[in-house]
Amino acid sequence: MRSGVRHATIRSMSPAVSAEVPHPLQAGAEPFASDGGPVGVLVCHGFTGSPRTIRPWAEHLAEADLTVRAPRLPGHGTTWPDLAKTGWRDWYAEAGRAFAELSDKCERVFVTGISMGGCLALRLAAEHPDDVCGVVVVNPSLAPDTRLFLLAPVLKYIVPSLPGVAGDIKKPDASEGGYKRVPVRAAATLPEMWRTTAALLPRVKQPVLVYRSTVDHVVGPASMKVLTDALPDVEVRSLPDSFHVATLDNDAQLIFDGTLEFIKEHGYKD
Repeated sequence: MRSGVRHATIRSMSPAVSAEVPHPLQAGAEPFASDGGPVGVLVCHGFTGSPRTIRPWAEHLAEADLTVRAPRLPGHGTTWPDLAKTGWRDWYAEAGRAFAELSDKCERVFVTGISMGGCLALRLAAEHPDDVCGVVVVNPSLAPDTRLFLLAPVLKYIVPSLPGVAGDIKKPDASEGGYKRVPVRAAATLPEMWRTTAALLPRVKQPVLVYRSTVDHVVGPASMKVLTDALPDVEVRSLPDSFHVATLDNDAQLIFDGTLEFIKEHGYKD
């Protein structure tokens, strides 16, 4: 860590007060921001989750004097009908806004994310090769691992929602506060995101660190195959004691410490 850099100031980003938040935010779903040193980190949550899922990860990086942004993606952290009014382009636009803010503030920027947030991070790295220094993803979602997502473009005309996928955590009493219903209209936008992001993956030349739970009931092997086929040299570290939401699970500290080591290795100049 550079000497003389001011200590990080941790705050919660004020939630939007427009029609974009028609329902109150859930507890812990507020966006997170911390202004620290010259290295910035974007942390993206997953589909039907909220910043609550990644807050401990973001806070750990902020405590190391990094400048951190963990945005709340549109439609998340309130109620599932709000999410039904959004799609992947809205989520990517919000991630891009936070990334642009970090790029304006920082000398070097890393992008990270869990599940769908990992997909957003990889897409940012592919589309901004000169501005992203490295990528860390946890159980990234890059393919339709279940029939729900394959059928969603048709199901959206039949049913508004289906049972949710949130809460896949091995650690007792841990909760991500995710939606208990999946809005089919929002889910129907995911295949396009996966397909177009997969096509962009060969452009990712930055170092990539992947954390993968040995047991994941949400994201299956298809996503990892998409990633390793496109980027065969990525480093994959196993999480033996966690399910999908590993950032809140038993192996969370491995992710937090490993991310910080990765950033120090690739982000700091002598």
